[in-house]
Amino acid sequence: MKTIPLRWIDLETAFERNSPDSESYVDAQTGEVVTVTEGDPEATELQSRVVAGGANFVRIEPASSREQYKWMEQFVATVEDEALRERLVISIDGKGAFRRFKDVLLNYPVERERWFSFRSRLLRWQIQLWLEREQIEPAEAAPWGKVEAPEEPEVVLERPASAGEAPGEILRRQAKELVDQIPTVELPAAIAFLEFLRERGVAELGRVRTIPVKRTAA
Repeated sequence: MKTIPLRWIDLETAFERNSPDSESYVDAQTGEVVTVTEGDPEATELQSRVVAGGANFVRIEPASSREQYKWMEQFVATVEDEALRERLVISIDGKGAFRRFKDVLLNYPVERERWFSFRSRLLRWQIQLWLEREQIEPAEAAPWGKVEAPEEPEVVLERPASAGEAPGEILRRQAKELVDQIPTVELPAAIAFLEFLRERGVAELGRVRTIPVKRTAA
């Protein structure tokens, strides 16, 4: 077992970071977390430091995107508000799921905080498993204590059915979903633009109704 004076907050941040452009390591002597990010001006220097340190640097294995996606699905299944649950199901479908999921929760602060707690517990469980695999003994216990193994229910989310919807209804539903994903600070601009489109539509309709009908000669 390796006893390391871990820096818990930095370690948690490294486990949360899941990018193909970066790798994180723990210095077994100091507990420092070193992150090497492609394109960073210090990347070459940090990588050389890690290589020179050899076994003194332990690679951190963050939770994979696939694993973190499962966490979102598990959380969505626990949401009691039917309308919000439907929006979240739609948000995690396809590319950009993580960003859309976060954007939807911006308008639901209580559920957003519940998600942070839900995710933190699962993330800390991943840290605990990693410590066991690497045979690392923390010099000080984690500030959040020992994490119990979470339940892993098989989640099957029902996608909202669009069958039977008229084209106009589908477009309106899609517009509402997009509004839910707009950051709060951008909502005034979005509302102003929608009002502009509404007024323009009313004006166009008025012009159509006042166009005189040409009669052909008998």
